[in-house]
Amino acid sequence: MGEINYAFFSMTRKERYKFILDYFKEHQPVVTTQLEFGSAFQLLCATLLSAQCTDKRINEITPALFRRYPDAASMATAEPDDLLEFIHSVSYPNAKARHLVAMARKLVSDFGGEVPDNTADLVSLPGVGRKTANVLQAVWFGKAVMAVDTHVYRVAHRLGLVPSTANTPLKVEESLEKNIPKEDIPRAHHWLLLHGRYVCLSAKPKCDKCPFNDICPKLLKNSKLS
Repeated sequence: MGEINYAFFSMTRKERYKFILDYFKEHQPVVTTQLEFGSAFQLLCATLLSAQCTDKRINEITPALFRRYPDAASMATAEPDDLLEFIHSVSYPNAKARHLVAMARKLVSDFGGEVPDNTADLVSLPGVGRKTANVLQAVWFGKAVMAVDTHVYRVAHRLGLVPSTANTPLKVEESLEKNIPKEDIPRAHHWLLLHGRYVCLSAKPKCDKCPFNDICPKLLKNSKLS
């Protein structure tokens, strides 16, 4: 670790955002989801399946799934047991199979088989929470919304981007959206997520590989990250 940069701790939160975002813009100018998909429906399915599962695993099983059920209309004709043949190796396969079928049927019955582009309609779909809804809106529809998963939540707190009072995913989402320029929000989700997935790990963060190591709030006295 280099000399502690105490100047970092006198930064305003606005300056801290700029410092971190400028780094990501320079080093990861092009970034998006690691999930593989060919349509809004397939992205919705892949995101739903990815809960508590790796993107690598999802990308291994979705090609066969999407060949058999490429759209909502085809999946709506299936039963949950039919999907288990394709998704049995993911986490919570039975629940996810039920959600996928119910989600596809609701898309057909209520939305003409098309994936809606707003939060209210998306979260009305079985198995779809706010995080998944925001992924769809940001990645497919290009909206400036921040999807907050466990990685984004953790990194936002560890880097001091949100106050300790932002103690729910929604509060983190609102704080990040307030402070990140609108045009950067879709990429910022992936920047924070990937940083949490590969560097700022939950149990054993790879601080020696972190570009923010010498300015990390963990260096502050009484930091929970010390």
